[in-house]
Amino acid sequence: MSGVPVSTDNYCYRHPDRASFVLCQRCGRTICPECQVQAAVGVHCVECARENRSVQPKPRIVTAFRSSSSVPIVTYSIMAITVFFFILQSLPGIGSQVTGALQYAGVYTQPATGAPFEPWRMMSTVVMHGGILHIAFNMYVLFIFGRMLEQMLGRGRFLALYLLAGLAGSVAVDYLASPFQGVVGASGAIFGLMGAFFVIQRRLGANTTQLLVLVGINLVIGFIPGTNVAWQAHVGGLVVGALVGLIYMGTRNVRQKGLQIALLVAVGLGLIALTAVRALF
Repeated sequence: MSGVPVSTDNYCYRHPDRASFVLCQRCGRTICPECQVQAAVGVHCVECARENRSVQPKPRIVTAFRSSSSVPIVTYSIMAITVFFFILQSLPGIGSQVTGALQYAGVYTQPATGAPFEPWRMMSTVVMHGGILHIAFNMYVLFIFGRMLEQMLGRGRFLALYLLAGLAGSVAVDYLASPFQGVVGASGAIFGLMGAFFVIQRRLGANTTQLLVLVGINLVIGFIPGTNVAWQAHVGGLVVGALVGLIYMGTRNVRQKGLQIALLVAVGLGLIALTAVRALF
C-alpha cells in the first residue's frame, strides 16, 4: 500500500518501517507506540526517558491516546462484536427481532413500529450486516487497515475515527437516500478508515496510488444499478474519515492534544446537529 517515504522524519527512528506522527516531547524525534514512554507531560523516546531515570522504565500503562502494545486490541474487539451481532441476526426466532431493533431506518424513527425517538440506530447499523459475504468483506478490510491505523494512531484515536466515520455514513444515507431507508453494514466506517489512511500516507510522503485505485473501484461498484449498495454511506464515511485524518496530521504535536480532542468533538457535534436538522425538516 505504501512506497519509499520522502523523509525518514515521518517514521520511527528506532523502527524505520513503522510510520507514526507522535513526537518525543524532549528531542522531537518520531516514535512508534512501542518506543513511547509516558512522561509527566506527553511522551518521551527511550533514550530521553533513560536519561531521566537510572534504569530502563517498565512498559507504561495504556492511555486514551497511546498504546504500549503492538496488539490491535480495538480492531479485534470491533471485529468480535460485529461477528457476535451477525450470529444473533442468524439465530432462528430472535434474528428478525435483533435486526428490526438495530438496523438503520432514519434518524429517530422506525416505520415498522412508529417509534418517534430511536437515535441509537445511527450507530447500531455499523454492527449489522446483510449476509455472509457482506460481513466477510467488511471485516477483511477492517483487519487490513484497522491493524495498521491502530498501531500508527493509538487505540483512542483509532476508535474515535471508526465511530465518527460510521456515524457519518448514517448521516449521509439519511440526507442522500431516505430517512426511512433500512441500511445495514460497517461500510461507512470502513471507508472512513481508508479515507484517513490515504490522507495520513499522503502527508507522510508515501505512494498512495494503489489505495486510491482500491477506493475508486469500491465507490464505483456502489453506483452500479442492482448491486443494492448504499453508496451514500461510503461517501459520508470517506469524507469524514479523510477529515479526521487531516485533524490528526495537523495536531501531531503532543502539545496540541487539547486542540485535537476539541476538533474531534466538533466533528461529532456537527454530525449530530445534521441529524437533528434532518429530523426537524
